[in-house]
Amino acid sequence: MNGRFPAKKIAVLALFSALGLIVFIIENQFPPLFVPGAKMGLANIFSLSALILYGPVEAFIVVAARTVLGSLFAGNISMLMYSFTGGVISLALSAILMYTAYPKVSVMAVSIAAAVLHNIVQNAVYVLITGTTLMFSYMPYLALIGILSGAIVGAIVTIIFKKVPESIFMRLAYDKPKNFDEKK
Repeated sequence: MNGRFPAKKIAVLALFSALGLIVFIIENQFPPLFVPGAKMGLANIFSLSALILYGPVEAFIVVAARTVLGSLFAGNISMLMYSFTGGVISLALSAILMYTAYPKVSVMAVSIAAAVLHNIVQNAVYVLITGTTLMFSYMPYLALIGILSGAIVGAIVTIIFKKVPESIFMRLAYDKPKNFDEKK
């Protein structure tokens, strides 16, 4: 299978999706952080890694697979409206920043911006669906949680891409070795 989705890429995306789903399920077992529904979002490590390694389409596949399956496994289909919408919009921001501002803007800054936006979008979707405008009062707390979680996710992704030899990423991402900066 040649083209945009060779078997190796499909396998890596499936692995990223599965790892993200596992982290999501584990994280879902813990109580919310300070605000109802707030989580660290550590599963985003894998969608951000897919964005860096491959691109926005592949990262979208990871986000979509993780949010759909996560909602099904958690037994909360309504969660899909919030998680998927927040995930897609924050991924769009991440892709724009990674392809227009990186390396002037760090991976950590991209992750922080995406996490804050993700939380704001999820809250806005909740308010739109339920009409509970009082939930807007959570926005400052959600922004702070987004800064914290985005910094943690960004730091982990940065460490992974610094510590794991580039040749390993090149073998995962491409059939032949390629200069990492050529992709952009």
